[in-house]
Amino acid sequence: MKKTFIALAITGVIGAGIASTLVAAEPDLKTTDEKVSYGMGLVLGERMRNDLPDLQMEQFLQGIQHGNAGGDEARMSREEIQAALQEYQQSMQKKQMAEMEQLATDNQAAGASFLKENAERDEVMTTDSGLQYEVIEEGEGDKPTADDQVKVHYTGALLNGEVFDSSRDRGEPVTFGLSQVIPGWTEGLQLMSEGSRYKLYIPSELAYGPGGNRSIGPNETLVFDVELLEINPEAAK
Repeated sequence: MKKTFIALAITGVIGAGIASTLVAAEPDLKTTDEKVSYGMGLVLGERMRNDLPDLQMEQFLQGIQHGNAGGDEARMSREEIQAALQEYQQSMQKKQMAEMEQLATDNQAAGASFLKENAERDEVMTTDSGLQYEVIEEGEGDKPTADDQVKVHYTGALLNGEVFDSSRDRGEPVTFGLSQVIPGWTEGLQLMSEGSRYKLYIPSELAYGPGGNRSIGPNETLVFDVELLEINPEAAK
């Protein structure tokens, strides 16, 4: 019993000693050089966390030490470093491509499931192309052609409800030619009379497809709440 107590006491003393050493070993941040050195390390560390998520800290710190010492102790040549970087970049590209392909597959399946269920609602109409639309308010004006320009207010969202673009949020409608937008818009707007407000459910093949864009993933089905304010507004002026 005494031996166990003594062993625990010794362990506690050693642990306390190690802890105090670690605390004491923390570098000062008093002088400008100390602050700049820490700041540069912090910024570099943040960049490495984003650029190199699998960073091996022990090897990384040794590389910094050897480089800062002039490189005489370097364990790799420049050629070996370049080869390792290329291999790493290639593996990351393959990983990203695999993730994008899986995301495209998942989005395609989610879109197909949503559109199938959505088509069963009485208020939703489906065209031959697969575009779905729902009349919120029917206008009494003319309908545009594919060669016309239109002035609209809109809100675009993903199936999860996330809004990725909205002229309403910006407080200003947009004007564009119907031949300059995604096929789902070109077709959908031609169904609308001036003054109408429709909800368009656009399959990925009528939107941005497998490529997506900056704010839209691959094979995303999109939902647009669109108001057709005016046809050929410049001509009317």
